[in-house]
Amino acid sequence: MKIQKDQILGCNKSEIENHKENFDFLSHKLNKQGHDVNSILTMLADFQVAIPSWALGAGGTRFGRFSFFGEPSSLEQKIEDIGVLHSLTQTAGGVSLHIPWDIPSDYNAIKEQANILNIKFDAVNSNTFQDQKNAKETYKYGSLSNTSKAVREQAIQHNLEVIKIGDKLGSKALTVWLADGSCFPGQNNFQTAFQNTQDSLIDIYKGLPDDWKMLVEYKPYEPNFYSTVIQDWGASLMLANGCGDKAYTLVDLGHHLPNSNIEQIVSILQLKGKLGGFHFNDSKYGDDDLTVGSIKPYALFLIFNELVYGMANNPQNPDLAWMIDASHNVKDPLEDLIQSLEAIQEAYAKALLVNQDELKAAQLNNDVVKCQEIIQGAYRTDVRPLLENARLNSGGAISPLNTYRTLDIRGQLIKERGKNTVATGL
Repeated sequence: MKIQKDQILGCNKSEIENHKENFDFLSHKLNKQGHDVNSILTMLADFQVAIPSWALGAGGTRFGRFSFFGEPSSLEQKIEDIGVLHSLTQTAGGVSLHIPWDIPSDYNAIKEQANILNIKFDAVNSNTFQDQKNAKETYKYGSLSNTSKAVREQAIQHNLEVIKIGDKLGSKALTVWLADGSCFPGQNNFQTAFQNTQDSLIDIYKGLPDDWKMLVEYKPYEPNFYSTVIQDWGASLMLANGCGDKAYTLVDLGHHLPNSNIEQIVSILQLKGKLGGFHFNDSKYGDDDLTVGSIKPYALFLIFNELVYGMANNPQNPDLAWMIDASHNVKDPLEDLIQSLEAIQEAYAKALLVNQDELKAAQLNNDVVKCQEIIQGAYRTDVRPLLENARLNSGGAISPLNTYRTLDIRGQLIKERGKNTVATGL
């Protein structure tokens, strides 16, 4: 499955006049406000988000899974689907693999396929929250934190193997997320579990190539409901610091208790040079893994406002890994990912409109009202014509979702793959 350029051009023709009118109006307005529209367009075009290999099939919960048919049944087909997304949006330029769900059978062929589609291999993700086929030890009571040295060693070796797989593909980062924790008081010794995790991560860290990063993810609960070993950004930061300069905290937007001030978290991590990357999603009650920006778009914008400031003012923090981490039960996965990519770009574009000099002056003068007006003025701006123009200049679709539906991509995938394929992963 591959979208041809002339197909996108054909769909763009019906929308180009309306787009040009909207873009000319917005760019004139922004130029009068002192914004460099061309610079913003360049930054939007350069901003690439990695698609998780596990999100291209129908998602599910422990209660059920409902297919949308035409799912990718191999890594090659998943790369094809990301190629479709990238053709339409021009911002899905990476793939984040989950091991062992998506181990390449032919590394050279996979790399060649991705290169043709202009897709890079982003962070690779290890899996010690499930028992794998033929595994000698079980992770029922934890992995890197387990009281059993044999279990810990198995989990360590898995992570080292994931690094080797990623290195063959050109990845530069390992993401470690642990389900380790306890469901009942007294089940674990908190200090022992934390120290075991630190020691295990140090052993994994020793296997990182010189130009790699380790991204330590955190989550307050689930699948354990009394305690989680890496429950918040502070625990992640301590573990990263305990490993070394190449270890960083990874922030998943769904991995916070309700009303957590995530924008403050990312700001402090950037200040300390320890923010490694993002998993984008959204949630209402818990880790719902919903479409990015579908529930709390203003919160997403506020996070990006801090990120934009940090990227400009915190050279001590490395370039960030941008990834989506979501699974869905009631949407076409590709349509959902298109919506997520749009929401991410929209929040980023609005944050680029915040006049940081004016905001700093208002903050120094304790002008709270002015601060709010500056922030909300940027947020209320309809930046969609900027996103459309950035895609248009890069050869993408003015409206990726409309083009996806007009070309009946899901229908074509069903014709090619049938209705009985099931994607690996969630």
